[in-house]
Amino acid sequence: MNIVIVGHVDHGKSTVIGRLLADTSSLPEGKLEAVRELCRRTDKPFEYAFLLDALKDERSQGITIDTARCFFKTEKRKYIIIDAPGHIEFLKNMITGASRADAALLVIDAKEGICENSRRHGYMLSMLGIKQIAVLVNKLDLFDEGERRQAYNSIVSGYSKFLGEIKMYASRYIPISAALGENIAQRGKSMPWYEGETVLEVLDSFKESLQPDGLPMRMWVQDVYKFTSGNDNRRIVAGTISSGVLKVKDEIMFMPSGKKTFVKSIETFNEKPRTSVSSGYATGFCMSEQIYVKRGELITIIGQTPPKTGTRIKASVFWLGKEPLVANKAYKLKIGSAQRECKIEKIIKVLNAATLESSEKGQVKRHEVAECIIHLDRPSAFDVEASIPDTERFVIVDDYEISGGGIITGLLNNPELSGMLNTRNIKWHKSSITHDVRERYYRQRAQMILITGAKEIDKKSIARQLEKMLLEEGKIAYYMGIGNMLYGVNADIKSESSMISQEERREHIRRLGELSNIILDAGNILVVTASDLLAQELDTLRTIIQTDEILTVWIGKPETRAKDFDLYFGEKDNVAASLLAFVRETNKVTKE
Repeated sequence: MNIVIVGHVDHGKSTVIGRLLADTSSLPEGKLEAVRELCRRTDKPFEYAFLLDALKDERSQGITIDTARCFFKTEKRKYIIIDAPGHIEFLKNMITGASRADAALLVIDAKEGICENSRRHGYMLSMLGIKQIAVLVNKLDLFDEGERRQAYNSIVSGYSKFLGEIKMYASRYIPISAALGENIAQRGKSMPWYEGETVLEVLDSFKESLQPDGLPMRMWVQDVYKFTSGNDNRRIVAGTISSGVLKVKDEIMFMPSGKKTFVKSIETFNEKPRTSVSSGYATGFCMSEQIYVKRGELITIIGQTPPKTGTRIKASVFWLGKEPLVANKAYKLKIGSAQRECKIEKIIKVLNAATLESSEKGQVKRHEVAECIIHLDRPSAFDVEASIPDTERFVIVDDYEISGGGIITGLLNNPELSGMLNTRNIKWHKSSITHDVRERYYRQRAQMILITGAKEIDKKSIARQLEKMLLEEGKIAYYMGIGNMLYGVNADIKSESSMISQEERREHIRRLGELSNIILDAGNILVVTASDLLAQELDTLRTIIQTDEILTVWIGKPETRAKDFDLYFGEKDNVAASLLAFVRETNKVTKE
């Protein structure tokens, strides 16, 4: 069981662990004596914390810099104890240490009282979903015997009120003296008024988290390895099982692409063949059909609860960057092995995790927490409230440095669309001709060029010219204007206000995406025109269409719309020639 110990700097976290190890005889032979000797040679008083703070820098400064792990066991079970740093400058390390814990011990120095990081760490535990918490009220030996109970009650009252404000509660408040070892593994004599459990007894009372094996199967594609020597034509999909169990013959789907296949075999190295692998296992498998997949896809088993897919998410974000988090700046979001360019569409509110004061402002400063809407440049798969950390938690990279992280709390794209696409992908009847074979035969990749702009811009002439130029170069291209659909496939919902009414327009765009997806599945280069497409409509099309090969183009004014598109052209530019050059450069197929 993973237990993290958190709290403000110098409140005694490492000392608590040191006493636990010493009092349960869990230390390696001779370690206690070695640390005592080291303290004697450096002329420093011995502290049990030094058993954990193994780094030289930590001994000299007296603070925990990195998360230290140690192992011990009781009659009930084995434990991994994670000592997380309490100094505010190492909050990132604390979050790393706490991210995989089943329960937490939060230490508060009764003499110093409830401090900034006592509250901040409590909030972070709440944000990470850790619900089993025991608060250790430490250093009560520094009070006169008659004052200890009052000091303890004061901490219990104050911290209970704080936790209540974030809808959390501590299962235990234990008065301790870590330095003297009282109420750690054995009851202390200096606090006879306390009749509750010791720290060790509380640890044994915690319940272990739901085993990931019982959750829906999730596996991020880490890489795909292709073998060629010795007539070995295997293509092995590699990654680590985040949750659930993967078995031979399972029908699986890769998301967000929606591609599906069966598990043909589970590959092993220097071990016996396997027919199944479970959560936490780094593995590789071969597919019954060689489909093209790439790093960042999320694998699920058809028939189990599927993940969500979309481009607009609501998230709780904690920020640790040197520069503030601001709206409309380009960042990189990493979730599992997937990476997406992203922008903060809106900062809904900012919360000071230490004081719980919230405000509406345009930026998130270091050590603040915010509720945000994040816009991804292309669809990604993820889970919401599924108890699978690997598919719910993410980090944000700013200027090549991890500067924040968060938890996805909601999908803001049309939730009905996500369910419809999942059903479509499951029921999809695949051609016997694979995409790889079709690409080699056509000598091109399926690609969509979506041209939009103000209504008065002549987009149709540009699209027809581009279609002709592509055909003259031997490409298989097709031009489709949205008007072809409005009076054909969409005639049943066409009205005078079709592209004005939000509800009708949404359905027109959905059908455009589905028809485009079919044409692209046939291997064509598809040129589409439509007027005044909005950013959220582009998101819908990217979510529906099962390829990343979508080029969005804005022509003319207002130039402010250009930020939503891949390419921008003025009204007088030679757009068709420029797009032809782009296709020449990007649409190349290597012969195998």
